[in-house]
Amino acid sequence: MATIELTKESFSDVVGGARLVLLDFWGPRCRLCRMFEPVFEQASQRHPDAVFGKIDAETHSQLAAMFRIMSLPTLVIMKEGFVIYAGSGTLPLEDLEDLVDQAYALEIEEVRRKRAGRRRTAENRRSPNPLGRNRAPGSSN
Repeated sequence: MATIELTKESFSDVVGGARLVLLDFWGPRCRLCRMFEPVFEQASQRHPDAVFGKIDAETHSQLAAMFRIMSLPTLVIMKEGFVIYAGSGTLPLEDLEDLVDQAYALEIEEVRRKRAGRRRTAENRRSPNPLGRNRAPGSSN
């Protein structure tokens, strides 16, 4: 599958049901972005079952903000709705292919379990003392 230009309006429809998504955040004045473009395009031809989306970060700044894009180009890889990789800069085709292979191999259920565990841990830290007593400042009990 060739790369797809994504916009705020088309993002959910295109990315929503996809198993594997690679997003190239780029800018029209970015020289490194132009260097990465043919690499991204080649990878998209090799993996027709994945969505390869290009997002102009200047024009679609809301999408860039949603992914906390700080520099261009930035590659974001999502698997079944989870961001599993985000990195700035260019990559040679071999390295991009390696990332795609790792993404395919990743067990997403394991990611779900780990995130659920981290969420429970964070919630436990925020919850009040289960006995309803305050600890004295500096005490370890």
